[in-house]
Amino acid sequence: MDRRGLLDFMRSCRYAVEATVTVGGAPQAAVVGIAVTDAFEVLFDALETSRKIQNLRVNRRTAFVIGTGGTGDERTVQFEGIAEEPRGAELDHVKQAYFFVFPDGPDRQAWPGITYVRVSPVWVRYSDYNVNPPMIAEFSAGDLAPVE
Repeated sequence: MDRRGLLDFMRSCRYAVEATVTVGGAPQAAVVGIAVTDAFEVLFDALETSRKIQNLRVNRRTAFVIGTGGTGDERTVQFEGIAEEPRGAELDHVKQAYFFVFPDGPDRQAWPGITYVRVSPVWVRYSDYNVNPPMIAEFSAGDLAPVE
């Protein structure tokens, strides 16, 4: 699996399970709609009152499971990264990329407390169990330069 193939697969999935940890150490997970940038950053929106946003404001580390789920396609990406809530021009860039995938996203801008999150990759594992033996490829942050 090369970087282009990884990016294409990640972009083929519109939803992922996102996991955070509470201040007390309890795990929490939720399904979020995602967009993926050329730099393998995962973008999503959420209400600032949600548990995921509250958790990320205390501990910026997060993880995702991205996969085709339920279609008989046994490929997944495990993704660990560091979250941030961009501001200014960076926020505009994030919104533009997110709205490209979710054209209904601009309507949610009117929701009180809507927040946009960008997660930069630290570690990614791609697994393909459609083949025998399975193909597994791991990438660190340094391996994930933007794909042009």
